[in-house]
Amino acid sequence: MKTLMAPWRMEHVEGKAEKVAGCLFEPTGAMSFDRNLLLLYRDTNSVILLNRFPYTNGHLLVAPIRHIDCITALEISEQTLLMGMVSKATKILQEQLHPDGFNIGCNIGKVAGAGIADHLHFHIVPRWEDDHNFMTVLAEVRSIPEHLLSTFDKLLPSFQKLLKNNNI
Repeated sequence: MKTLMAPWRMEHVEGKAEKVAGCLFEPTGAMSFDRNLLLLYRDTNSVILLNRFPYTNGHLLVAPIRHIDCITALEISEQTLLMGMVSKATKILQEQLHPDGFNIGCNIGKVAGAGIADHLHFHIVPRWEDDHNFMTVLAEVRSIPEHLLSTFDKLLPSFQKLLKNNNI
């Protein structure tokens, strides 16, 4: 028998996860990445984090730097930059994790499912054929096949290359 473990989710499931001071999408400091915060990328326009409580392996969060709560508040230039970053992050996931597809979107407002409703962010959720097996259907449990920090380490070089290319 194989045992599937995702111990980092238990604090979240039980509602005991430590609350982040300030806004998750406005990490302190000026670093372009931070393994402890699962921050893969930050430039002057956007931030990309690995979701600490993922639906699947490689679940990313992409947000504008500016603290706004709705897509309608984005300036045209911000829309272009943000969607460009969603596209680039999706490409990195394709190259590094080889999923069969993606769910990409954002929830605007608590009633729509936004866990952090006051800072607009997009979810990029890689999907694999048969990734939600009987455990999700019957027991509402997801299995994540790779540890978060291993995924972070796998993705970080690509995001650092992206940052370098964007600053040229």
